Amino acid sequence: MTSAPSATPPSERPASAALSTIWLFVFVVLAWSLNWVVMKLAVQDITPLWAVTIRTALAAAVLIPALHANHQLVRPPPADYPIVLVISLFHMVAFAALMTAGLTYVSAGRAIVLGYTTPLWVAPAAFLFLKERMSFRQILGIGIGMAGLLLLVGPSAFDWKSREAILGHGLPILAAICWSVSIVYTRAHRWTATPLQLMPWQCLLAAAVLAILALSFEGPPPTRMGAPAILALAYNGVIGTALGFWAMTVVNRRVPATTVALGVLATPVCGIGLAALLLGEGRDPILILSAFIIMAGLAIGTKPRA
Repeated sequence: MTSAPSATPPSERPASAALSTIWLFVFVVLAWSLNWVVMKLAVQDITPLWAVTIRTALAAAVLIPALHANHQLVRPPPADYPIVLVISLFHMVAFAALMTAGLTYVSAGRAIVLGYTTPLWVAPAAFLFLKERMSFRQILGIGIGMAGLLLLVGPSAFDWKSREAILGHGLPILAAICWSVSIVYTRAHRWTATPLQLMPWQCLLAAAVLAILALSFEGPPPTRMGAPAILALAYNGVIGTALGFWAMTVVNRRVPATTVALGVLATPVCGIGLAALLLGEGRDPILILSAFIIMAGLAIGTKPRA
């Protein structure tokens, strides 16, 4: 008598899924930390809206043949139209465009920190619309993380009468609010197709909207770009957009919205370090202290229950 092939014990499947989610989250944090550093290089040679348009179109150009080759390219089901619209318009268009525009006024490290104040908006929205209860640990983690961010971007450090200061700090914060809409809705949506199958359509829609905006506000597309801008857009299109947005969508499906918001607080910490390392942006004790406070909030807010 031959024994039946052994199956993976059910108890191991959740552990395997949890591990894959953790690695996807780590990838997102690292990819997006570098994303805005290289985008800072791009906007020195190309206008913000065209930079985001090109990187998003490049992501679609990578995803469509890849999915077609693996027989995964399908039309989005009508039930998934809302999620395609929300992710395209609020994350790929609004968040990316506002963040990129902010980079033209402030340093990459500061723009990253401001853009990732998302927990301030996600936590109450998830409580109100998704009925996700926040534990004391999560509330404490959010409070500590936001205290670290506020320490880094205290109003006494800026001339708030300056138009550049207002735009440089206001645009990334508005971007964070737009991203929170995407996070909360993604968590609530009942998916029919997979996140990967919807990605090319989200990119195509976002690229079309961005191209219209770029033509309206910035004129014709650039005809010449330097090597740093080309390399930056290539990284943004393939790693930061195509793979990064897909991985973040998967994480949003598997993890409560508040936990996602806390987890992405690691992105500005890594981004500050990369900006200092690669762009020569100044380091100071307040920045280092803020990073430690943010990481403390992460550790407290995302620590598993005993």
